[in-house]
Amino acid sequence: MPPLINRDNTCCFSGHRPEKLPWHSDELDARCVKLKEKLYDVVQALYLSGIRHFICGMARGCDFYFAETVLRLRRDYEGVTLEAAIPCEEQSKNWSESDRSRYYHLVSECDFETLLQREYTEDCMLRRNKYMVDRSSVLIAVFDGTLGGTLHTVNYASKKELEIIEIRP
Repeated sequence: MPPLINRDNTCCFSGHRPEKLPWHSDELDARCVKLKEKLYDVVQALYLSGIRHFICGMARGCDFYFAETVLRLRRDYEGVTLEAAIPCEEQSKNWSESDRSRYYHLVSECDFETLLQREYTEDCMLRRNKYMVDRSSVLIAVFDGTLGGTLHTVNYASKKELEIIEIRP
């Protein structure tokens, strides 16, 4: 039976797109492999501390790594749920075919799918990030300190007094 989902047992995620990562899209790069291992260790530790529900914004790059990590955790442990927080229906419209395929596969594996709005607007990613933070007690951020959506999400999570776990790429 799935656990009761509430803010206290929920973790959300924010992280960089491939363009901001030192290895870009090369996931075989040793630094990317190490990041994925670290991400699993952090998610597993959160599970062991009582976190059961994970929310992912389903963007390219680190969001994909996070979703795949939670799906791996779900295979290893009971009661893990993954929610796709989708900012708009067109999120993947301009992505490569391989990124779109990966995205649709990951969304299909999620336990829950939340569509924040139908049409793209300038603030739909921001609204998605606030949605995730407002429903969580912990934020994991793969973050190098640069300006962008992850910085905004970290700042918003800090204002909302979430536990913030920063992982440097």
